[in-house]
Amino acid sequence: MSLGYAEKLSFIEDVGNVGMTEYFDAPHALREKRERLATMIKKSKHLVVFTGAGISTSCGIPDFRGPKGIWTLQREGKALPEASLPFHRAAPSLTHMALVELERAGILKFVISQNVDGLHLRSGIPREKLAELHGNSFMETCPSCGAEYLRDFEVETIGLKETSRRCSDPKCGARLKDTVLDWEDALPPKEMDPAEKHCKMADIVLCLGTSLQITPACNLPLKALRGGGKVVIVNLQKTPKDKKASLVIHGLVDKVIAGVMDFLNLQIPPFVRIDLFQIIITQALSLADKRYVNWTLQVASAHGQKATLPFIKSVEVSFLDKEDYKAALLDKQPFRLKRRTVWDKAFEMVLKLNFSNGCGCSSIEIDVPVDFKVSTDCFNFDKDVIFQKLRDKAIVESRCGQNAVIERKSILTPKSGVTVYAIVTNVVQYSKTCRTLSDSLSNGDLKKRKESVNGVESSRKRSSGSKRKSRS
Repeated sequence: MSLGYAEKLSFIEDVGNVGMTEYFDAPHALREKRERLATMIKKSKHLVVFTGAGISTSCGIPDFRGPKGIWTLQREGKALPEASLPFHRAAPSLTHMALVELERAGILKFVISQNVDGLHLRSGIPREKLAELHGNSFMETCPSCGAEYLRDFEVETIGLKETSRRCSDPKCGARLKDTVLDWEDALPPKEMDPAEKHCKMADIVLCLGTSLQITPACNLPLKALRGGGKVVIVNLQKTPKDKKASLVIHGLVDKVIAGVMDFLNLQIPPFVRIDLFQIIITQALSLADKRYVNWTLQVASAHGQKATLPFIKSVEVSFLDKEDYKAALLDKQPFRLKRRTVWDKAFEMVLKLNFSNGCGCSSIEIDVPVDFKVSTDCFNFDKDVIFQKLRDKAIVESRCGQNAVIERKSILTPKSGVTVYAIVTNVVQYSKTCRTLSDSLSNGDLKKRKESVNGVESSRKRSSGSKRKSRS
C-alpha cells in the first residue's frame, strides 16, 4: 500500500512536535484508571468521543508524531514504513468497534474524528453521529446537491479538488470533489458545527489517541468544561491539555477500552465488511450471421465501469457442460471477456473471483446463467435488509464469502443486463470477553491480533490521518 495521503499533502516546514516520548502507566495504576473511566462513562448522560491517529495504529496505520510516525521519520531522514496490505483493506480496531457498541447502547452520543482513514464510518458509526473534521480518503461529495459517496477505493485527490466522477443523480450530474483537507484548508462548517455543539452539550469528552496539538481542532474538547463537563485523555504521549483533564491515562487505547468494556459488561461486536461489484453482459447480434451473438462480459465496480475494483485480483471464467466454450483468465482491469456464441442456446458461466490481499477469503465462485432469448428481469431489493442478512450469516458461520444479488436492471443502448452483487469480504471476530486482553498483558505489550476467518491476520501499515489540524 502507498503512503499516499502524506505524499499528497502540500509541503510545510513546521509540522509541530514529533518523535514524542511515549509513557505507560504502571499496571495497577492502569487498572484503577480504567475502572474510574468506566464508572464515569456509566454515569454519563452525553458522552462525546474525540479521536486521533492513536486509535488506528493497531490497524496498521502509522501515526504522524510518535517515535515511528510519518512526520518523525521524515524529519529524521529515514524511509517511511512499508505496508503489507493496502490502505483500503484496513479493518477497524477493537476501539472502533467498541465505540459502535457504546453508540448502539445509547451511551455514546457523538464521535469527532481527526482521521481520514474512514474507519469510523466503515465500522458502523452512523453518519449523522460522526464529524470527520479533516475529511475521509474514501469519500466524495457533490458540491451542488450535497450527496456523499463512500468508495471502496482511495479517492485520487486531496484538497477539496474535483475528481474524475460525477454525481449519479440524473437531476444533478455535477463533478464530484474529494473531502480531505490540505494544510491551508479551513475546517468545514458541516463537520465543525455539530462537533462544537456536542462538545458544549457533553458531560464527558473522551479523547482517544490524540496529542491535542493543532488548533482549532484541539480546543473542541475544552468546550465541555464551560458547561461543567469533564475531559478525559487516553494517549501514550503527554498533551498540552493534560492539566485541564479530569483523568489522563497513558496506555494503549485498545487495552484501555477493552478494560472499560469489560467493566461495563458490554461485548465488542464483530466487524463484517461488505463490498459491491457488478456483472455486466452486453450483447449485439452478429451482422454477418444472425444466428450468432457477440457478447461482452465485464466484472466492474459498483461505483462505475471506469472505477477501479480494488478487492478483486483476477477473474477465472469457465462454462458448465460446454466443452467447446473456452475458459479464460482475466487478470488485468478492466475485467472483460469478449465472445461470439449461438444466439438461441442458453449456457451457464462460472466466475471464480480471486480476492486481493486483505480480504478474509481467497476466492468465491458465482454461477451466471445466460439466455439471450429471455429479457432480463429488473428488480431492486432493500439493500439494508440484504446487508443485515449477510452480516448475520457471516457471524454465525464465522467466515466470509456470503453473497447476494441486490439489483438487476436492463439497459437498452447498448443492450445489456446488469446485476449488482453484495459480498462479505472480511469478518473480524473480537474476543467474547475483553478480560483476557485487558488483564493478561502488561501495559505496552499489546500486539494487534485480529482473528479473521482464516486465522490471524497480519496488521496493516499505512499513512493516513488528519492534517495540520490534527494527527495525533
